[in-house]
This record gives sequence, C-alpha cells and structure tokens, in this order.
Amino acid sequence: MFAVMQIAMERSRQLKEATMIPNIQKILYATDLSPNAVYALRYAMNSALKHDAEVIILHVLEDVDPASQVMLDLYIDEKRHKKIVDEHAAEAKNLIMDRLRAIRDKELKDHPEVADKVISIEVCEGFPAERILSKAEELACDEIIMGTHSKGVIANTFLGSTAKRVLRRTRKPVFIIPLPNGETDVSVDDM
Repeated sequence: MFAVMQIAMERSRQLKEATMIPNIQKILYATDLSPNAVYALRYAMNSALKHDAEVIILHVLEDVDPASQVMLDLYIDEKRHKKIVDEHAAEAKNLIMDRLRAIRDKELKDHPEVADKVISIEVCEGFPAERILSKAEELACDEIIMGTHSKGVIANTFLGSTAKRVLRRTRKPVFIIPLPNGETDVSVDDM
C-alpha cells in the first residue's frame, strides 16, 4: 500500500512539473536595429531581471535575394564580400553595445548588474526568421523577444513577416513588442 501511495505521489509531482511554466534561464533577443528595437531591448532586459536569466542578442544581416546575388557576384569577389559583412557586423555590435550602455546608464541605475546578463552579441548572415529559429535552438534559449516595425496604418493590422515566420515555426514562447500607442520611434535619447 505504501509503495502504491509513493508512486501516486510521484506521478502527481511529475504532472505538476509538466504543467508549470518553464523556468526561463536564457533569452534570445532578436533585433533589426530599427528605432523600435530599443524599446524591445528594454523588455528583454526587464525579463532578464525578473527571471534572473541570461540574454543573447542576435542581429541578422539579411541575405539578398538570389537574383541580386548573381549581380553582386559579378562585381564583388568573395574576399570583398567577407570584408563588407565583417564591417557591417562590427558596426551592428557597436550599436548594440551603445544601446546597452545607454539603457544601463538611464534606466538600470538601481540594477546595473542586469547589463551583465548579456552573455553574447551574435551577428550572422542569413534570412532573419530562419537564423532566429536556428540560433534559439542552437543556444538552448527558453524564450524569444523581438520588436515590430512601425509601418503606418498597416502596422495595426499585420504583423511583420519575420515575426510571423518565427511565431509559426517555433514551440518556444515568443514576445513581440510593438511600439506604444502614439509613438513613431523610440530612440535611446527618448528613454
């Protein structure tokens, strides 16, 4: 009888664990470096603070379409292409680090350690949705945070294509951060 009770209690504990919200330990914050990305970065840092989680920041340098790639290949050799990509990656990392410093200095004065939650800044080439999904898996992230573009009236009706693709294809929680009502841009200076 005692063994049966132990088995029942263990099954009950397993069921509770299975239905609980998973522990968020690693957050993938995907940024396109648009003005709204600053607003979404604030959410990522807040989530890291609330969950005591690490943050990985990802920016994807979008591949050109195949037809354009053929034209580029005629004028730019592989060595020059790599140099251009490396320069853009360095610029993106510098911009991200500047934004992190600004958020730390302006909004995280009481919690400057939150900026240390960023364990890496990844910049890669590819199609954004595919790279976001593959990096989230590769880096074992528990949630994805990304912003949406502000594209006028249509923004209220349609979600960005990258955000839609990520939402459709992942089993991880995804937080899509829109600009607040009445806002057109949010920059570091506006914080």
